[in-house]
Amino acid sequence: MSRSKPTSLTDARRGARLAAVQALYQMEVSGGGVKAIVREFLDHRLGEDSEIGPLEVADADFFRAIVEGVVDEQALIDASIKARLAKGWRLDRIDSIVRAAVRAATWELLRRADVPVAVVIDEYVGIVNAFFEGPEGGFTNGLLDRLARELKANDLRHVTS
Repeated sequence: MSRSKPTSLTDARRGARLAAVQALYQMEVSGGGVKAIVREFLDHRLGEDSEIGPLEVADADFFRAIVEGVVDEQALIDASIKARLAKGWRLDRIDSIVRAAVRAATWELLRRADVPVAVVIDEYVGIVNAFFEGPEGGFTNGLLDRLARELKANDLRHVTS
C-alpha cells in the first residue's frame, strides 16, 4: 500500500487529530470497537492514494495514540470535562462531533506534555469550526481553555534543566 509523505510534522499531526475526531465520532454513532475503527482508518483513510490523490495526510502513530488513549481513559476524560461544564449542562447534551473533539483534546492536555497547550486548543477549535458555523467553536475554545487552566496543563509542559 502506498502512503503519502506528510509535508510536515504539523500537517501530519493536524491530519491525525482530524482523523481521530472522525474515528471517535464513528465509534460513538456506530458502536464499533476501537480496534476495528482504527484498522479501518489505517487501511482505508489515512494517506491512502486514490484516483484524486491522498485522502488525508496523517501521522498514523499519533492518530492511534489519540484514539486508543481516549478510549482507554474515557472515564477520567469525561469526568474532567463534566467538572468544567456550566451548571445544568450534561456531556450528552454536547454535539457528538464536538464531544469527540473535546475528548481528544482533553487526552492531549493530560497525556502529551510534548505538545503546547495553545496548539492543542487551536487545532481542536479549528476542527470544530470546520464542521460548524455557529457557536460551537467558541464553546470548544472556552471549555478547553478552562480545562487547560484547571488541569494546569502548562505546568506539565515546563522542561526542567
